[in-house]
Amino acid sequence: MKAIFKPCRLKGSINAPPSKSMAHRYLIGAALSKGISVISGIDYSEDILATIDCLRALGAEINIEKDTVTINPESFMKTSSDVLHCRESGSTLRFFIPLTLCTGKEITLQGSTRLFQRPLDVYEKLCLDNGFKFRKSEDSVTVCGNLKSGQYEIDGNISSQFITGLIFALVYLGEDSSIQIIPPFESRSYINLTISALKSFGADIEFIDEYTIAIRKATLHSFSGSVEGDYSNAAFLDAFNHIGSDIKISNLNDNSLQGDKKYKEYFNEISKGTPTLDISDCPDLGPVLIALASLKNGAILTGTDRLKIKESDRGQVMHEELSKLGGGLVFGENSITVPKLQFKNTEISLDGHNDHRIVMALSLILSKYGGAIDGAEAVRKSYPSFFDDIKHLGAQVKLE
Repeated sequence: MKAIFKPCRLKGSINAPPSKSMAHRYLIGAALSKGISVISGIDYSEDILATIDCLRALGAEINIEKDTVTINPESFMKTSSDVLHCRESGSTLRFFIPLTLCTGKEITLQGSTRLFQRPLDVYEKLCLDNGFKFRKSEDSVTVCGNLKSGQYEIDGNISSQFITGLIFALVYLGEDSSIQIIPPFESRSYINLTISALKSFGADIEFIDEYTIAIRKATLHSFSGSVEGDYSNAAFLDAFNHIGSDIKISNLNDNSLQGDKKYKEYFNEISKGTPTLDISDCPDLGPVLIALASLKNGAILTGTDRLKIKESDRGQVMHEELSKLGGGLVFGENSITVPKLQFKNTEISLDGHNDHRIVMALSLILSKYGGAIDGAEAVRKSYPSFFDDIKHLGAQVKLE
């Protein structure tokens, strides 16, 4: 799908889409609990549908009606398919590998080729250390093991999804356990989201010091609630306000634990000057920060190494697309310098690189200059209504 923009400004009011991060965690927490849970405010992005598919494959009964999901966990982990389909969702894959290792069965998790180019070393080592099966191909991983409660160590400078996945498994196993995180510890905010979500179901989890998570024996109960608004995707809407639009965004929790809440502070700094911004705890903001900084006075982003292992190599592909516009990026050791864009192309055709956040970041730029993005359908991964929403706010964009 191609999105063709004409220069425009947006105006109006809109609700932020529901948090994908919290939806994953509530759905899995519901499956781990006792009793029927009802979670509302679900946005059926490709990633969330992947998690629902995998929960069903592991025996959970799930009913979907409008934006509400009802989860009956009675048969969860008691019956399971031999294959789980993770689509392109890194969260789903990393959350479910440890759970499948609790079944004692050989299970294959499948997905896109790009998904399996992203690191799984933490789980490969876990399997090797415990004598479990771990066989990876270009589009799948097959595991078999009998994970036990106990004490585990994980490096803190890898994706927090590995830590969250292990927490889910240890909660399911139901005995006292702990996870020791080896510093430096990045993306702590995502672990706080996991703990908060599971506490809603009665889990007894806490940081007992800066780097140690205690998971205590507890029986999880059902929970019914609504998913809060998503700061990660709201950032792409709010960015328009910093280039002349007037959008009022509702449905954001001021007390949210989401790390991407940091975008508000960072956008203000970008609008005032040429700041240095650490994104090690909020790497998903990388593309939109690069786009906005290129339209303002530039910026220096630090803590950027993890941009290489997302749905695309996000720093590199933003460099490629900005270069088509008369810009480009300068790469340092775990840093990216974003110069101010010197726009020079009047007939622009950009590539979304099959990455939802790249498509949305490029949309910000093209709303000012006009042009087209190929592969715009990638937004279905996290924010399927993105183009409908910005068109409602006055964006001059046509989809072909």
